[in-house]
Amino acid sequence: MLGNFSFGDYFKPQAIAWAWELVTQVLQLPPEQLVVSVFQADEEAFAIWRDGIGVPPERIQRLGEKDNFWVSGPTGPCGPCSEIYFDFHPERGDAIDLEDDTRFIEFYNLVFMQYNRDTEGNLTPLQNQNIDTGMGLERMAQILQRVPNNYETDLIFPIIQTAAAIGAIDYATADQSTQVSLKVIGDHIRAVVHMIADGITASNIGRGYVLRRLLRRVVRHGRLLGIQTQFTAEVAATAIALAEVAYPQVRAKAAVIAAELHREESRFLETLERGEKLLAEMLQSETQQITGRDAFILYDTYGFPLELTQEIAAEKGLSVDLEGFEVEMQQQRQRSQDAHETIDLTVQGTLDQLAAELHDTEFLGYTQVSATTQVKALLVAGKLVKAAAPGTAVQLILDRTPFYAESGGQIGDRGYLAGEAVLIRVEDVKKESGIFVHFGRVERGTLQGGDQLTAQIDLACRRRVQANHTATHLLQAALKLIVDPTISQAGSLVAFDRLRFDFNCSRGLTSQELHQIEEQINTWIAEAHTTEVAVMPIAAAKAKGAIAMFGEKYGDEVRVIDVPGVSMELCGGTHVHNTAEIGLFKIVAETGVAAGIRRIEAVAGPAVLEYLNLRDHVVRDLSDRFKIKPEEIPDRITSLQQELKTAQKQIESLKSELAVAKADRLFTHAEPIGDLKILVAQLGEVDADSLKIAAEQLLEKLGEGAVVLASVPEPDKVSLVAAFSPTLVQKGLQAGKFIGAIAKRCGGGGGGRPHLAQAGGRDASQLPEALAEARRQLHYQLQTPFQP
Repeated sequence: MLGNFSFGDYFKPQAIAWAWELVTQVLQLPPEQLVVSVFQADEEAFAIWRDGIGVPPERIQRLGEKDNFWVSGPTGPCGPCSEIYFDFHPERGDAIDLEDDTRFIEFYNLVFMQYNRDTEGNLTPLQNQNIDTGMGLERMAQILQRVPNNYETDLIFPIIQTAAAIGAIDYATADQSTQVSLKVIGDHIRAVVHMIADGITASNIGRGYVLRRLLRRVVRHGRLLGIQTQFTAEVAATAIALAEVAYPQVRAKAAVIAAELHREESRFLETLERGEKLLAEMLQSETQQITGRDAFILYDTYGFPLELTQEIAAEKGLSVDLEGFEVEMQQQRQRSQDAHETIDLTVQGTLDQLAAELHDTEFLGYTQVSATTQVKALLVAGKLVKAAAPGTAVQLILDRTPFYAESGGQIGDRGYLAGEAVLIRVEDVKKESGIFVHFGRVERGTLQGGDQLTAQIDLACRRRVQANHTATHLLQAALKLIVDPTISQAGSLVAFDRLRFDFNCSRGLTSQELHQIEEQINTWIAEAHTTEVAVMPIAAAKAKGAIAMFGEKYGDEVRVIDVPGVSMELCGGTHVHNTAEIGLFKIVAETGVAAGIRRIEAVAGPAVLEYLNLRDHVVRDLSDRFKIKPEEIPDRITSLQQELKTAQKQIESLKSELAVAKADRLFTHAEPIGDLKILVAQLGEVDADSLKIAAEQLLEKLGEGAVVLASVPEPDKVSLVAAFSPTLVQKGLQAGKFIGAIAKRCGGGGGGRPHLAQAGGRDASQLPEALAEARRQLHYQLQTPFQP
């Protein structure tokens, strides 16, 4: 008990004395290089520093509410602060300006949580007062090591030095922009290393997108330093060495980190140069803003995070149309959702209107496959009606149901609703908040709102989906066991006839790994593990090791599906009671669906027999067609592929010869310009590769000059090529820049080397004008008169 001691009498003196003891005696900072700040109205703190600690009054600064009064929000606990600053340059004199961050750095803070602020702004003493105190680790490292910023401490500077060595840069003598790029690399690489060690992989969503943004910013700043090759893994090795003592798991993941960095850096470098060229063209335009459409093209096509486009634009004094970018993003989201079936907007609107009247649907499906129920709302085409005739598509809301509603990747149940004189076939069930919407069709009789019905799910479909859902859990367990324990779910689909599982992984799985996974899952199935289901607090579930899907929202109570010794996940879906009920498991395909995201498609239970029967039919058909045994099919296909490859080469060769023959007939049409010759022409339907060969051979015959050829190999597809001799290149003409500008007239673009470049377009109707412009530009740039 503190007796009659007040907060100011006891706690403040103690906290301040302990802070001073720590920084002056333990950390041994010179008192004469310390400055203290207090809230301007806090006389208690000022007196304690001056009289109790002995800090000279001129080294105690009174600051206003902005700097020295901590609040948790507009209302709630709050109180005055007192901070300790370190003076890096006492030689500059006695004048103290704490805003000068080149000299003073705040590193220690004491928050005296004394008051509660109400909605009127009134302060009243808290019943339970406390002090929140602490200091910045990296700032203290900066002070103890006497370096000008956090980046030059031993926490980050070795990483910066590695990057500088790769770029052959002397950090100490480098200009400010170079140092900034090195600091970005040092800071971001350290973050990226820990993110990958924690199981995050680069992607376009969530935390994976944060990782991608950081890494791509590192790569760009590396290019600004003149580093043209891959370097992130080498820099990361230094970051790993710095972290491994405190974070041994980082060293354990060194190979994973290097592989992820190499993969993502390779992917970005492939498109970075083209994206940078496109962005440079945008920046050279007269506009003061990059359009949302252009920013989206950079993001969607070239992998430029919006933040990177903003950063580069800001360097040139330009802005980005963020609203326009968001419009483009929303359109893309809509396109991606077109194939995803959701509750119709009309139905949604009706549900919103009924929300106050409807209670959450009671779900009985975990323990019951049939139940009596009542129609609480009857909708046709999303609108509330009183009755529905035979043949009508309806949406039903019931008071209770055994039908599972689509969620967690598992599709909704099918089945029937029956009354005395009415039968409804249920084709799907979806859920909006806690309301289940049954989509179906009236098979016979007239359905009335308020009818009492018997709900019966399709047991065969339910058993199939249960087998697939439990198999999905086994699949995730097998992936963690055989491939990588850090693998996590990125999405799933559990249907009646198949399952699909998306997961974070930076590489494709080998055929051996897929075989091992399949074999392991079938072993667990044969071992007949009993499935245990429990509902418990989420904290208890996580403590038991249950896996939660990243980004999923869970309540205080969660449902845990446990296959003892094999898998334990948080899941609201339906499952088999014993793994033996699954029967068999077969992987159908393994593919990549996005950067860092792989997908396994598989079948389980009765669907395996259907899959094998289909494959057997295909094999028998091929055997009959080729008149060979099934085991001879692979060799026969290899032979046919080789024959096709040889034939394709012959066709390509003939195409090239034909293109050259056509081009030869144009040789006499070349225009002399002094000692040079130019030829601009169209070659019908010649493909792009043959067009290039023809241009090169024509230029060789012309000698010094330029050849610009075009063709329309397919409807709505234009191919263009420009070949310039060394003399033209020496005069400053660049084939890549030249043909890219011409291609824009046909709704396209392109580029290449100074002496040879290709481009494409989509609007063949503009090709004659584009070629005419090519002639005009060649005459203009060679300073000769032009006659159409």
